[in-house]
Amino acid sequence: MEAGSPPTTGSRTIADLLPRAAEQYAQRVAIRHKVADDWVDVTFSELGDLVSETGRGLIDIGLRPGERVSLLANTRPEWTVCSLAVSAAGGVVVPVYPSNSPEECEWVVGNSESIGVVCESSGQLAKILEVRERLPLLRFLVVMDGSGEIADAVTVAELRARGRALEQQELVDRYEAISPDDPYTFIYTSGTTGPPKGCVLTHRNYRSVLDMIEQRDLLRGENDVVYLFLPLAHAFALVVMLLAADTGTAVAYWTGDTKRIIVDISEIKPTYLPSVPRIFEKLYTLVTSYGDPERIKAATRVGLRVRALRAAGEAVPPELERHYDQAEESLFKNVRAAFGGRLREAVSGAAPIAKEIVEFFWACGVPVVEGYGMTETATVATVSSPEHIRFGSVGRPLPGVEVRTADDGEILIKGANVFRGYHKNDDASFGAVVDGWLHTGDLGRIDEDGFVFITGRKKDIIITAGGKNLTPVNLENDMKQCRWVSQAVMHGDRRPYPVMLITLDEEEIVPWAQQHGIEDVSIPALARDPRVVDLIQTALDEANERYARVEQVKRFFILDHDLTQETGELTPTLKVKRNVVGEKYAARLDALYDD
Repeated sequence: MEAGSPPTTGSRTIADLLPRAAEQYAQRVAIRHKVADDWVDVTFSELGDLVSETGRGLIDIGLRPGERVSLLANTRPEWTVCSLAVSAAGGVVVPVYPSNSPEECEWVVGNSESIGVVCESSGQLAKILEVRERLPLLRFLVVMDGSGEIADAVTVAELRARGRALEQQELVDRYEAISPDDPYTFIYTSGTTGPPKGCVLTHRNYRSVLDMIEQRDLLRGENDVVYLFLPLAHAFALVVMLLAADTGTAVAYWTGDTKRIIVDISEIKPTYLPSVPRIFEKLYTLVTSYGDPERIKAATRVGLRVRALRAAGEAVPPELERHYDQAEESLFKNVRAAFGGRLREAVSGAAPIAKEIVEFFWACGVPVVEGYGMTETATVATVSSPEHIRFGSVGRPLPGVEVRTADDGEILIKGANVFRGYHKNDDASFGAVVDGWLHTGDLGRIDEDGFVFITGRKKDIIITAGGKNLTPVNLENDMKQCRWVSQAVMHGDRRPYPVMLITLDEEEIVPWAQQHGIEDVSIPALARDPRVVDLIQTALDEANERYARVEQVKRFFILDHDLTQETGELTPTLKVKRNVVGEKYAARLDALYDD
């Protein structure tokens, strides 16, 4: 590396990335994870040994170059070890969401033609065993947790023991033989419509995107810590994992409990936090619920103004400085403390986030930026940075990436990060590559300085009976800023006006109900309670005021439960499956138009 250049292993492929990192960053911390009550560190050298032994074990049980191996596990250190081991042994990694049902696992494992599955636990193994007779290509099963005899599977500990009996050179020969244009991973889209599609992404795709991101100086190595709770089956978490390894940066893995994410963050004190909008929405609710809304809005304006003046090197007027100091003492420092106090940057991805939430955190000194990309672009195509941001924008294209809009406003992307196509599915309507340009299915605009703004999704656009095109995500995001609301889904295609399905945030609405003397505080009862309905109506009236009359939601109903992954209404990254929700609650939505 040249002096002053971003840290990188300079690997040729993803397969030789970790062997290089283990040598280059040997004594740096690679992994931080919770064991009992303590955070335990694993160095890059130790991680290299784990990956080497596991990779050689995979060779020993019969993995051949180019064959696919599925990973069915939550985000944890063993996921990283096994993924990197599959790559080093010449295999192709196929992530599977741990929340998937047996039938969903069958689709991914079967469609990808995986010959092995690495499962987190006996519970995940049971899913595969349930459908194994319909997976004739499966030759082996591995379990991360467990010791001793596990029916029909080998443990990771046993796999490593077998690997130690093989010479290291066998693994070296495997990863040195891999071409940059060989497949690195098949990542299956989370499937908001139809069955998931397997995106074939090459080593060159991900090596290129790492090189692009590193020019942005996102992770800085030895003194940085990333907190990772996002599912590694999703491209967003995967690229962060790879970037950390390539730059010698420590990754702290969540403890597996969603209720402890905020606690984890306060203990780890990360410098970089990748997240999805729902976490920022929850944190926003947490820190603003009990304050005066107008004072919080005023403090946000003050914080944004002062930080803009300081960034421009301009003097802050004394009166403005006084208001800022008051907001700093009463609000801003507490918000930063909720993120551990060391956060240099947080990134929101995978779905749109409300502009107001981003502005609030920026005012508090928590730089939440947005990026944009798809699984089909090896995760990312545009990024913002604390130094270059426009609120509401997803940033500018990465170096080497071109972005333009088609005549109908669809975002088109070209670059070395664009995928090779869908496995056994050349007819996918979105994700088509024409003359090198990926047709994303997203609608947007690009300003005069190259900042990209996403305005909607072609297949999500609602066209009313009067011919008005509506983008549902904007008003939905406004409603989700309401502390009582968990999810908001607009409906109204070919209808006279839009209506909305609302779900309640149990953590917020139950205390409110108790304070107002409501005896039955179960969610089904609260969904019918006139006082709760009036509360939501007031929030909707306030949100509607920001939109033209034709865009306003006229009626709504409150669902008696929240939307979940388990019921098939949300993807693992908490995006709403509109087609599922529309079909499942068609009768309730239709009833809103009856009179």
